[in-house]
Parts: sequence; C-alpha cells; structure tokens
Amino acid sequence: MAGPVRDDDELLSDINITPFVDVVLVILIIFLVTATYIITKSIPMDLPKAATGEQVVTTLAISLDARGTIYLDGRPIEESRLVLRLREVRAEQPDVRAVIAADGGVEYRRVMRLMDLCRKQGISRLAFNIKSDDQPVAAAGGAAP
Repeated sequence: MAGPVRDDDELLSDINITPFVDVVLVILIIFLVTATYIITKSIPMDLPKAATGEQVVTTLAISLDARGTIYLDGRPIEESRLVLRLREVRAEQPDVRAVIAADGGVEYRRVMRLMDLCRKQGISRLAFNIKSDDQPVAAAGGAAP
C-alpha cells in the first residue's frame, strides 16, 4: 500500500473526512427533495413582464386569473370574504404586505379594485407579481431595443 508505515503504538492524527462528506451530501439531497414541497402552490396565469421587478416577502398572496376569479393564498375566495380576511390579517399584523398577481389579460379596473380593497382595510404595503424578462434597462438617452 502507498502511505507511511506506522507502528501499532503510534498515535493516529489523520482526519478522515469521508463520513463528513457523506453526511453533508445526504443532507443536501434531503434539502433538495423537500424544497419542492415547500414552494407555495401557484395559479397558472400569464403575468406581465417588467425588467425592474424585485423580490418581496409575501404575507398575503392575492391572485386574479383570466376568468376574474380571486384567490387568496392559492384558494378561491369571494370578494366579500376577501374583505373580511384582509381585515382579520391587518388586525393580527399591522405591517402586513400583500402581493397582487393578475393575469395579463385582466381588465385594469379589476386590479385597481383589488388594490382599493386592500387599502380600505389598512394594507398599504402592496406589490405586484411579475415575470422577469431579464433584459437590461436602457441607459438614459439611449434607444430601447
């Protein structure tokens, strides 16, 4: 065998990292498998694109699909029940945030109605869910592509 010859009385000072690497890889695999279950269910819709979108912490996810159905955190909800739920959440969490995701084909007034419902219940921290188009923003004075 290649390696230093040792006496039986000599102290072992080598660190075997193979078990450590095995454990780390198993933990990584577990994380990757469970991460797919952690992702919130989404409603399929054609989101508008924007280059300047940013990530926000979602507390309330309000969605409006192409048919005009309103969803709160992935579940269909009537507008009257949405108002009650917004009021309840605002009472529990004064700093609540809402992210509105509306299908690109939805009329503008429907989206504005959702915004008004949120603001009337005291939820002023609103954001819009978009699909990033990953195009660089044109420099000032430059022509857009």
